[in-house]
Parts: sequence; structure tokens; C-alpha cells
Amino acid sequence: MSENYDFETLLSRKGQGSFKWEAMYREVPNLSDDIVPFSVADMELKIAPEIREGLKKYIDEAILGYTGATDKYYEAVISWMKRRHNFEVEKDWIVCTGGVVAALYTGVKSYLQEDEGVIIFTPVYYPFYNAIKSSNRKIVDCGLIETDGYYEIDFEKFEEFAKDENNKMLILCSPHNPVGRVWKREELEKIGKIALENNLIIISDEIHCDILMPGFKHTVLQTLSDELAEITVTCTAPTKSFNLAGIGVSNIIIKNKKLRKQFEAQMTKDGSHVFAALGFKACELAYNEAEEWFNQFLKLVDKNQKLVKQFFEEKFIGFKAPLIEGTYLQWLDFRALGLKGEELKAFMTKKANAFFNEGYIFGKAGSGFERINLAVPTRYIEAVLERIYNAIKKEYPKFCK
Repeated sequence: MSENYDFETLLSRKGQGSFKWEAMYREVPNLSDDIVPFSVADMELKIAPEIREGLKKYIDEAILGYTGATDKYYEAVISWMKRRHNFEVEKDWIVCTGGVVAALYTGVKSYLQEDEGVIIFTPVYYPFYNAIKSSNRKIVDCGLIETDGYYEIDFEKFEEFAKDENNKMLILCSPHNPVGRVWKREELEKIGKIALENNLIIISDEIHCDILMPGFKHTVLQTLSDELAEITVTCTAPTKSFNLAGIGVSNIIIKNKKLRKQFEAQMTKDGSHVFAALGFKACELAYNEAEEWFNQFLKLVDKNQKLVKQFFEEKFIGFKAPLIEGTYLQWLDFRALGLKGEELKAFMTKKANAFFNEGYIFGKAGSGFERINLAVPTRYIEAVLERIYNAIKKEYPKFCK
């Protein structure tokens, strides 16, 4: 199909049940139609035509009854992981869940007893906290070290926590949401070494693994060694890469047979069966047919992140918008404003009509930050930046050039 994909048309999701659109209108009911939200991590872009046309054809021929994973689905996942990540996956390793978040909940309950500890590198994707707390396991907060907008793992603290016999698991976000890091191979090797030495199980959330900025390479954690593969649950999905969060299919890769059986047993206990006829087909179409669309999409994300960074540098004093390495989520630093928690949210929504994910929901270290979704037609990014600038210039002029 042509390289001239449409990354400009925005389809209004008003009244369509979109989480972020509904939340925006609850916050400010009478918004003009040219305002869009930049919060929840799905795209404000039309899905790839290859997927759209393929699903139309499928519906013409299919019955949408109880439908499990097909051979074509498995083949598509295996092929994609090999092509994009040099990750050799066997069919038996793949467990289908309704989403990566669902897999986090299942994994925590599968491998830990109540009150046992789960290490997380914070600030981090907020369902990590919920998956641990909801099952009465213990959150072990290993804060990342931030230096001028760049985040690194505190390995000294991580090793200290890993040596505590009550801590049995690490949930890793790779690439990291919300700070946009793509962990280097040597960082992952260090994580793996500490985990193996201390008998940690690792759930590695790699849902953003495809979404890489130029010059960065994702390493699938479990590919580093056979030993590491035996203690790792790798969570992947087509949903972030292809804007398919509504299809309800994720590819959870568990090589270790015992861990896999425990995971599947917990799914059965929870009644977590996946009967997603359209989901399996959409995943197959995405991985087999829409790769060129995805490659073009990455260029849009890179363009948008550079636009945001340049705007911050040219217009603001004291705020930062560092370039990301992976994901399509940029971590904006407004700490200089001195607005805490809900105060920053109220300013952004009421004064600037800017609807982001608030930094504090990712943990205490996120206070004063906003996470912006870059998977949006560029003109809407430009518009929200102008609204923020005008609001700050009016209320806090000392932060504007």
C-alpha cells in the first residue's frame, strides 16, 4: 500500500465511550470541537488501512462466536518478534490475555503470596501499583535517579531490595513509561544478574517495545540468557503499536513451563478467558500487513517530540521537555511552577484546556510533571502548546520568554 498514510485526519470520539475523551468532557463539559485529550495512551489517528480493510473482509466471511487463538495469529506473533526484535519465540510459550494490565494482575497473584514484595522502578505506569495493592502484595518503591531530565536505575538500592527475602518479584517497564527510556543492553544485563542472584521472578512489560526513536534499539530482556528466560514473563501486544487497545488481545510470552502453567491456572481461577475473534484477526493483520504504516507512524512521533522540545526551549524558562528514546509519551517537567498535584491539573485543564496524564499518578516522584501523548496529528500538538503558553504568560509571566 502507498506510503501516503493519513496521519492528519482526526476522528472525534465524543460520545464513543473513549476513556480519555469522556474524562475530558467530565472535567470541562462545554469544550469546542477542536480540543482533544493527550492523556490515555491510545492514538488520535485512524488505524492502518490494511487492518481496517482486512477486518471488513473478515467480517464479511466470519462468525463472531467463541473464538480462540488461531495458527495464523501465532505465526504472526512469532514472525513479528523475530523480524523486529530478533526474538525467537515458540508457539507453546504464548499465552493470550485480554491485555497487558490483566497479565500484570494475573502474574502477581500467580507467583506471590500475600504481603510478599514486588520491586518497581518509579515513577512508573500506575497500574503497576494497582496490580500489587489489589492482591495485598507489597509495593517496594525503587526510585529512578533523575539528572537533568534523564533517568537511570538506582542499582545499589535495587540490589539491596532484591536481597530482602520477602521481595520475590520485579515488574520492569521496558521501554519505560512515563520517562521514555529504552534501557541499554548493559543496564538490562545488570538487572538480570541481580534478579538471578536473588531468585526474583521478573514480569517485563514490553508493550512499547516496537515504538523506538531513531538510533535506539530495544533488547527483549529474556533474550539475554537462557537462565534469564526461565525467570521472565514477557508482556507484549499489538495494541500500542497499531492503536488496537479495544481489541482485547495481548501476547504474553512465558518460556518456563512451570511459570506458564501457574499463570494459566490463575487465569482459569479468575475466569479470564479470551474469546476475541476480531482481536486475533486484528493482531494477525497488524503484524503481517501494516508494518509500513507503523514505520511511517514512528516518524510522526519523532517529529512531534522534537516540536515539543523546541517549543519549550524557545518559549519557556525553567520547564523541560526532554526527547524520548521510546514509547509515544513525553514527560514534561513543570516543577518550576511550584504547583502540586491537583493544582497543576486544575491550571492545565481550566486555564489552558490541556488534558494530560498527571505526573503524580505515576508515583510521588511524578509530582509537577505532565505526560503528553504524541500519537496525535501535529497541528493539535501545536495548538495545545500555544494554549499552555498563553495561560502561563497570563498567570506566571516570569516563566515565559
